[in-house]
Amino acid sequence: MSDAKTVSYDTGKVISGDGTIIGYRRFGAGPGVVLMHGSMMACHNFMRLGATLSGDFTVYLPDRRGRGMSGPYGPDFTLRHAAEDVQALMEQTGARNVFGLSAGAIPVLRWALTCPEEYKIALYEPPLPVGDHSPVAWLPRYEREMARGRTAAALVTVAKGTNDDSRVIRMLPRAVLVPLMGLGMRAQARQADGDVPLKDLVPTMQQEARLVLDAADLISSSTTVRAEVLLLGGSRSARPFKDALTALHTVIPHALRVELPHLGHLAADNGGHPDRVAHALADFFTNDHMPPRSR
Repeated sequence: MSDAKTVSYDTGKVISGDGTIIGYRRFGAGPGVVLMHGSMMACHNFMRLGATLSGDFTVYLPDRRGRGMSGPYGPDFTLRHAAEDVQALMEQTGARNVFGLSAGAIPVLRWALTCPEEYKIALYEPPLPVGDHSPVAWLPRYEREMARGRTAAALVTVAKGTNDDSRVIRMLPRAVLVPLMGLGMRAQARQADGDVPLKDLVPTMQQEARLVLDAADLISSSTTVRAEVLLLGGSRSARPFKDALTALHTVIPHALRVELPHLGHLAADNGGHPDRVAHALADFFTNDHMPPRSR
């Protein structure tokens, strides 16, 4: 296993269907694996996860649209464009394994509807609507706060509205959290050292919500997925994430459901337990867990 602080990497890029550049970090050796980060993240958030996998895989860490090395969303951005980004990454890198966390799992799943069966796909708790639950109920307040330039308040709205793992976020009142978030964003920006600062990621939540809204029928459409799919989640994650995984497990023909004990929604992030997520991914990508396909 490599240390994320010392791992060396090079960078590359692919061109998506509409001409948008998707940049990535690359390191390791072996079969290719693409790791798609979640909301309020960029590729640097997966450095520990990638480092753990890099002894057995060539790791590709893309910046999703709207941040870092990648181009802007564009005025007509939809889930289809995000799925085309995944397709470009898989085709042009030659990787046959892909992992998506949270909102980053949504375009991976959309791409999986038509991808060949030789790929292996792992999804960690995509925020999909199930029943009466709306994963983007926070959006109207967020939009009002962003329109007024209240970035720290908008960040608090997102954190409270997306079932953040942090108990502090859940328990503290907004009057306390907003000034703390403002101080934290300024401090983090000074220490970013080439990584995408948090203040630049808050505006991306407008388009992240678009992914969720475009995915209203994605669960019912997943009956067409031919690839093998690992549905990962944490035992401490909020109920809506578990409900979405259960619904996907019901409809995807070749799906394996694994719940990781004592972990939450952001386990794959640098600040979570990426070593445990990496272990589950490596096992899935290198071993056969599925019954033989009927011919």
